[in-house]
Amino acid sequence: MMNFKERKMDQPSGRSFMQVLCEKYSPENFPYRRGPGMGVHVPATPQGSPMKDRLNLPSVLVLNSCGITCAGDEKEIAAFCAHVSELDLSDNKLEDWHEVSKIVSNVPQLEFLNLSSNPLNLSVLERTCAGSFSGVRKLVLNNSKASWETVHTILQELPDLEELFLCLNDYETVSCPSICCHSLKLLHITDNNLQDWTEIRKLGVMFPSLDTLVLANNHLNAIEEPDDSLARLFPNLRSISLHKSGLHSWEDIDKLNSFPKLEEVRLLGIPLLQPYTTEERRKLVVARLPSVSKLNGSVVTDGEREDSERFFIRYYVDVPQEEVPFRYHELITKYGKLEPLAEVDLRPQSSAKVEVHFNDQVEEISIRLDQTVAELKKQLKTLVQLPTSSMLLYYFDHEAPFGPEEMKYSSRALHSFGIRDGDKIYVESKTK
Repeated sequence: MMNFKERKMDQPSGRSFMQVLCEKYSPENFPYRRGPGMGVHVPATPQGSPMKDRLNLPSVLVLNSCGITCAGDEKEIAAFCAHVSELDLSDNKLEDWHEVSKIVSNVPQLEFLNLSSNPLNLSVLERTCAGSFSGVRKLVLNNSKASWETVHTILQELPDLEELFLCLNDYETVSCPSICCHSLKLLHITDNNLQDWTEIRKLGVMFPSLDTLVLANNHLNAIEEPDDSLARLFPNLRSISLHKSGLHSWEDIDKLNSFPKLEEVRLLGIPLLQPYTTEERRKLVVARLPSVSKLNGSVVTDGEREDSERFFIRYYVDVPQEEVPFRYHELITKYGKLEPLAEVDLRPQSSAKVEVHFNDQVEEISIRLDQTVAELKKQLKTLVQLPTSSMLLYYFDHEAPFGPEEMKYSSRALHSFGIRDGDKIYVESKTK
């Protein structure tokens, strides 16, 4: 592997961090902006700096996709970046950790560093270089193909690291360091190829204080761990994402109950849930995870939990006893055995059987409720032997406390009266 000096001579076309910084944040490209919340800082003039009044730097620097290959003048970096707290260097051409170290060591307030999509796998990260990152709390190494050896070195030298992003790095296995990292709270390790639980469990060993574990778009096929061991492996895990994993058994979902502090779960796109309807997926999962308060980003209310648990009982009520999940028996103890819900047709009634009273006679007929009063009169014309112009109609609801209601408006639809089976219609003659 060529050393840094050889590589520097071999990269005449590369751009330095400082060169790009001067171009992007010069007054011509990034004029000084006044007003609250802009976060722009004009540093004190460094001694002997030829750029003393040229740069207007915010505390968050975004220098992604700029073709950066090296650091540039370290004194200038130190002079202008003393206040910078966040630095995005993603999608550049940095391949030497020494160059990264030169940049970072001169940004003393740095807490967030994004090195995604840089070919840093082409060099080895030495502990002396990693030591310059010691104040970083959030580190993004997505699509950097960083080796586990590099990750171990970082973990040793970053005592305050809280968030680590290792997505798209083609990991098929996990390698444990000799020393645990107790500071890490959040790990994004999505879009790799971690299929076996034997690899995932190593993350619990490495990061015993882990609060959030994002495993989306891996192909984890099962959670193969005794319940008591799961509790010891991830004692502080509060949130886990298993989006588009390969889980295909309800036993894997039940295993999530073994994490003692788990509150939030994401489970979209897993093979297990594909055969179920959208309603069934959510309710069956909510009912199986009594301690989870947020599922797939949505809060589980007390009302939803009770509805889901009752749904769960009814869902399994006719299943053979040997196939009924253990959670069913727990919920039977809580709610008792529930009968299946009656199917209720909520469509509006299209017709009704009513009693027609006229001249001391009563006839039961069926009337369409989508017709108007005028059309009803035509239907009754033969029955009551009166011309429509001579009819007076009165509707009587057999359950209402009031008397008959005159049906005086010819264009009014019958369904607007709320007519039901058993109601009465009285017909009288205007000449009576």
